[in-house]
Amino acid sequence: MPGFDSIDELCRALTDERYLVDEGLGTVVFLALRLRRPLLVEGEPGVGKTELAKALAAATGAPLIRLQCYEGIDVHQALYDWDYPRQLLQLRAGGSAQLYSEEFLLRRPLMQALVSDPTRPAVLLIDELDRADDEFEAFLLEFLSDFQVTIPEVGVVRAEQPPIVIITSNRTRDLHEALKRRCLYHWIDHPDLQREIAIARARLPHVNERLAAQVCAFVQDLRWLDLYRSPGVGETLDWAEAFHTLGRNEIDPGTADRTLGTLLKERDDLERVRGKELEGLVERSAERSAELRRGEGAPGEAA
Repeated sequence: MPGFDSIDELCRALTDERYLVDEGLGTVVFLALRLRRPLLVEGEPGVGKTELAKALAAATGAPLIRLQCYEGIDVHQALYDWDYPRQLLQLRAGGSAQLYSEEFLLRRPLMQALVSDPTRPAVLLIDELDRADDEFEAFLLEFLSDFQVTIPEVGVVRAEQPPIVIITSNRTRDLHEALKRRCLYHWIDHPDLQREIAIARARLPHVNERLAAQVCAFVQDLRWLDLYRSPGVGETLDWAEAFHTLGRNEIDPGTADRTLGTLLKERDDLERVRGKELEGLVERSAERSAELRRGEGAPGEAA
């Protein structure tokens, strides 16, 4: 199991991977590692839930194994299946190999996590579990209890060391209490303005600091509007990158209007923001970013 002697050491390791955590998130991740408990992370789309697992895998040097959940996912897609084409070829060739043996076993993400190197357990990302149905969640509950599975034709497959498990949910439905009881829990909210600017600077060091601050300020105000889908941090970064690609060092209404589809992905939201609303947001973003630059310890403008 990867060792971090303190929460600060873990937070620094994640920062080195350009993933910035606050004290609350850093604490719960540290405890999940020490207590060997799954961590359930919920929050709005785009707040960095999936990126947490990626950064943790990079920080610990562990392989990342991702199970993307979706409606209708079942055990065969998540755990294991048989290589039927190879089995058929074996039959036609008259081979003597046992058809239901490990030779023909296809390891899906959950089983891959079970048989990973015990000296460096994998980070198992179970992404968007709320998209799966109740039956799959019930199966997953059993899997997380023992980190083992019985394959009738092969026997019991058991993890020598449990993987590091990160479960994410966008809260499209409530997960069962039984699963929550087996996990540590954290809600990731949208970052405040200063943290979002820090994220933008860490992820986009080539982007002008004034532009990054204005984009973040714009998005912060945008999230207060009655939108169908508020932009996440990923959209913030994409929008800043779009301005940079077009050679802009600050937001202007014309470029903002033409590139707004980078930030907003619903027609009604685009129509809601365009026009006078857009001009006001651009003006306000310039004012707020200027206030930050004048403030003590605020990001400075690039030379």
